[in-house]
Amino acid sequence: MAIIEFKMPKMGESISEATIISWLKGVGEYVEAEETLLEVATDKVDSDVPSPVSGVVTEIRFHKDDVVAVGTVLALINSEGEATASKAAPTATAASTPTKSDPYTASDKQPAKELKQKANPNAFISPLIISIAQKENLSIEELQSIPGSGTDGRLQKSDVFYYLKNRKYPLQSKPVAQNVAVASTYPKPKINFVEGKDHIVEMDRMRKMIADHMVYSKQTSPHVTSYIEVDVTNVVNWRNQNKEAFQEKHGEKLTFTPIFVQAVAKAIEDYPLINVSVDEKNIIVHKDINVGMATALPSGNLIVPVVRNANEKDLVALAKDVNHLADSSRNNKLKPEEIQGSTFTISNVGTFGSLMGTPIINQPEVAILALGIIKKRPEVITTPQGDEIAIRSMMFLSLSFDHRVVDGFLGGSFLRKVGDYLEQFDSNTTL
Repeated sequence: MAIIEFKMPKMGESISEATIISWLKGVGEYVEAEETLLEVATDKVDSDVPSPVSGVVTEIRFHKDDVVAVGTVLALINSEGEATASKAAPTATAASTPTKSDPYTASDKQPAKELKQKANPNAFISPLIISIAQKENLSIEELQSIPGSGTDGRLQKSDVFYYLKNRKYPLQSKPVAQNVAVASTYPKPKINFVEGKDHIVEMDRMRKMIADHMVYSKQTSPHVTSYIEVDVTNVVNWRNQNKEAFQEKHGEKLTFTPIFVQAVAKAIEDYPLINVSVDEKNIIVHKDINVGMATALPSGNLIVPVVRNANEKDLVALAKDVNHLADSSRNNKLKPEEIQGSTFTISNVGTFGSLMGTPIINQPEVAILALGIIKKRPEVITTPQGDEIAIRSMMFLSLSFDHRVVDGFLGGSFLRKVGDYLEQFDSNTTL
């Protein structure tokens, strides 16, 4: 009998674990090679995981909502099993019925034994782990004593839950306070709920992650927002004159977004210190310019697909990337690697009719640009004949930046440079 280990695959760069959404086959059922066996969630993307071989599922080690590290054995498949096995209902025995058991005793991720209390003052503790520790009243010493199963011994959420399930005598020490703000003593405001009129909607998984990410960003980065107003008349006129010809020639819609992305990429080349991340006391300057596009989903949630190496592409290539990412977002077809690695993000709040916005930084970036609605109005312009009043297409740009590493000069200069590229857009550009 040839038993194949079905492991959690690597879903993308920097992703070390995934959450199981559902199994499409049960124990005793037959699965074809390349047939979807499992649905998993990583960050904001749901993915189908196919079976590597044809055969009968003989064992399932993890279940719905379990968080599993990449490379961990999820199930066993008998590649010599007969297809008829799926037609016969499996006998309801302890051996064949998948039951919710402790996955750590069935895998090599954690030994089924009492954890040794050995403090590690240098252990990295993520904001998510800190949040769990606060809810469970874990001390900082207890966290540092938990063996980590992640890369380089990094503590994972599953490690903490395993510890909580098995601990008997928690260490008595000060509560977690390192790297986190002191919890407010202000009483939580009462929410008035009218029975029969009001109703409760539970946050879905994506909304919970968005909420955690936004709170973390505000707690991490001191946000400052600067504004400028930009005359985008040249851009508007050029697009109106070329969008139909562009569609016919390249088979792609011509929106304003690729023009905005191009202006941002050029400005980043002029001010590379806006394209950085903060790692404690170090500033990581990114060579690649990967522009994220905050995109609204039909569900109302938000996702940020990434235009990679935006500074190396012309408007045609940028338009193709933007259209592909936007369509994939709306149809839930984004690949994990398409939402990773952004170094700067733009958010087109004008799409919803907003004049301007104060966006929250997409961590671990240090700046985000909001683009307001384009509105026509009379403006005073300077011409060779003097000042005149003319109808112009105007738009507000607002840049939120991390004041730890981006000061007013850098933030203001970068923002002005983006505006200059848009105002100086060559209306004679050919595609």
